[in-house]
Amino acid sequence: MIKPQNILKHELIGLSCEIISSKNKSQIGLKGEIIDETMKTLLIETDKGRKRIEKKGTIFRIKLNDKKLHIDGNFLFGRPEDRIKRKTKKW
Repeated sequence: MIKPQNILKHELIGLSCEIISSKNKSQIGLKGEIIDETMKTLLIETDKGRKRIEKKGTIFRIKLNDKKLHIDGNFLFGRPEDRIKRKTKKW
């Protein structure tokens, strides 16, 4: 079961997210649903269409049930299937 404590080890596709901080200032404030994930990017379906967001250097607010989590994209960096195997420090 996906919980805030283990979200880095789960699939993000289907979750709602918002860009809180980014190296690309035009992406800040984008909201939508995550529809795909690659090693370096997340593809988000927004009101303005699909936007590919670089993980590195970006902070995401992801809605999980009734909670909103702030996740540093640097922790998401890498292939999604490898995140399951990787040990991460408490973030």
